[in-house]
Amino acid sequence: MIEYRVKGLSCGNCAQVLEHEIRQLEHGETATLSYNSGKLRLDERVPLDQVNKILNGDRAYIEKQAAASSNAHGYSGHEHSHEHGHKHNHEHEHNHSQGNKKMIGILAASTVIYLGAIFMDDQTADIAVILLYLTATALSGYTTFVKGLKNLFRLKFTIDTLMTVALVGAISLGEWKEATLVAILFGLNELLEGLGMEKARRSMETLLKVAPKEATKLGNAGEETVVPIATLRIGDRVLVKPGEKIPSDGTVLSGKSSVNESAITGEALPVEKAENESVFGGSINNEGVLQIRIDKAYADSSLAKILHLVEEAQETKTPTELFINKFAKYYTPLIMIVAALVIVIPPLFLGGEWTKWLYQGLAVLIVGCPCALILSSPIAIVAGITRNARNGILIKGGVFLEQLGKLDTLAFDKTGTLTKGEPHVEQTIVYDESRFLAVAGAIEKSSNHPLAKAIMKEVHRKGIEPKDAEAIEAVSGRGIVATYEGKSYWLGNERSMEHITMPNDVHDAIEQFKESGLTLVLVADEKQVIGMFGISDELREESRSVIAALHRSGIRHTVMLTGDHQKTAEKVANAIGIKEYYGNLLPEDKVAKVKQLATRGTVGMIGDGINDAPALASAQLGIAMGKGTDSAIETADIVFMQDHLGKLPAAIKVARQVNRIIRFNIGVAMGLKLLALLLTIPGWLTLWVAILSDMGATIFVTLVSLTILVQRKTDQ
Repeated sequence: MIEYRVKGLSCGNCAQVLEHEIRQLEHGETATLSYNSGKLRLDERVPLDQVNKILNGDRAYIEKQAAASSNAHGYSGHEHSHEHGHKHNHEHEHNHSQGNKKMIGILAASTVIYLGAIFMDDQTADIAVILLYLTATALSGYTTFVKGLKNLFRLKFTIDTLMTVALVGAISLGEWKEATLVAILFGLNELLEGLGMEKARRSMETLLKVAPKEATKLGNAGEETVVPIATLRIGDRVLVKPGEKIPSDGTVLSGKSSVNESAITGEALPVEKAENESVFGGSINNEGVLQIRIDKAYADSSLAKILHLVEEAQETKTPTELFINKFAKYYTPLIMIVAALVIVIPPLFLGGEWTKWLYQGLAVLIVGCPCALILSSPIAIVAGITRNARNGILIKGGVFLEQLGKLDTLAFDKTGTLTKGEPHVEQTIVYDESRFLAVAGAIEKSSNHPLAKAIMKEVHRKGIEPKDAEAIEAVSGRGIVATYEGKSYWLGNERSMEHITMPNDVHDAIEQFKESGLTLVLVADEKQVIGMFGISDELREESRSVIAALHRSGIRHTVMLTGDHQKTAEKVANAIGIKEYYGNLLPEDKVAKVKQLATRGTVGMIGDGINDAPALASAQLGIAMGKGTDSAIETADIVFMQDHLGKLPAAIKVARQVNRIIRFNIGVAMGLKLLALLLTIPGWLTLWVAILSDMGATIFVTLVSLTILVQRKTDQ
């Protein structure tokens, strides 16, 4: 599939019609055209000249090739689009601006001619005035007429069909003045509708322009060469000067500086970076000079994946959008039937005048245009995704944004989510000093688990260089079994020690660790416990305030799920204000508990995206505390790029605002139409009232949706 950007899409309904027409072309059956993102995906065999012909019929056009076929990771498109970004963006903005200026010019000319016709109405021959009205109508309504007549002959009932029938009918009745006004206002309506969606898209595109385009690569002798970021390979060294963007994810080899990571994590304050610390591609180096080793090719970097997912997020339709689009498909033909009944029934059965009720029926056709209804959702969705992305919250689609706004229960993993995820050994009890740390170090040496890292710090602190263990086998939620120097050893919690009988003093020590709220890790051979670690992890500073803010924002239940023992779970829960907590949970137990919680309402699960994958997948909404890790980006529906819970309440508020505005928009769109239709009962509905009700609703829902983009202090 090849991806193109399309400009000039006037409405969501028009995009659906264009997509249908493109699918009729040879090899075009898989084509998709998204109004939200303005992207067209085509089989490369589809003749592009025919696609352009279809698009041009609606004043739309292909802006550029946005991305080639995806590579294995699906991010290759960024290499093309960003490498040449400045030139393309300048040309596209210019082209789109020219298109808007042309439309504005046509509408302005039509308006001048229309006003001239009104002025001349009583001062010259009727034929001259009529010609002026027809000229203004033809200028402003030409595209609508062409599309409407084409669809009418095909028996396709679209917005353009409704408007064409209404305008032709009005002209045939001699309502020149009103027909012209309707044509001008409808053209203005489509222009403003397109501008509103473009505003939302441009806000998203601004976010996507953070990708660097070039890098200063260092050769073996230290020589500097400016190269496109697409050419960088793992292991390359780059020099990043003050004010420049870091080209891809990497590690600082030398230098010290503060780095602005706001484009990735949403963190407003600069982050200090020094030797051996990781950096994100796309972040901005502030005052120092950094020499960085590239750890990921740009296509595989966190930034490339984020940009790809944010772009993809625009194209997913929410259940509300799908319902509205399906409803609009039947709504338009239904309006034509209603209009026909309005025209026929009063004259036939109530003695009404044919001319009067034909006029009323034409007005009903105009009221029936579903522009405002179709537009009630997509602008709000794109704006909501964009606003959260600015804050370092990656939402992978409108459906997940909608779910976030419906949450009433949030389940939290403990380690790395409510706590800092930086555990340290606070206490040890040793029963066999010669083996305890050596065995523990050998088993945990290659593990990335936070508890393993804490144990390895303790092993190294004691000056022990562990050997390698063999036949290491992880038992999910219990611990590890391994062979060390020919003997079998177990490392884990109490459940991993079921093969041995523990003496009373070991039991007492275990209970003492539990009472202190320490996480317990035991080490044992085939017969006895040889030692134990008591590990603690500090609570995040923001955990308590975030839980309180969530309750204030309407989250009814906050729940903590942990594999740690119940005493530690109780201690942490009490400290942060969570009343419902469950300890001693295996991964499969967490899944079962999440499913149980789902019987109460909409459940979100928030974890680190690494050890919580099954629970995240089983929840209606999976949220990962990722800080840009690959696993977090891939696992969850929503990723917090900043390793901080503080923006969770604000993200939920934005999602609820989006849902609230969509419901409000639908109510306004339908309410104004219903009110206008009621005016047909006494015969008071006029063409200009009909078009103003549709235009007013469209402009209103667009402006209301764009308010979502306004940043609040609570976002920070």
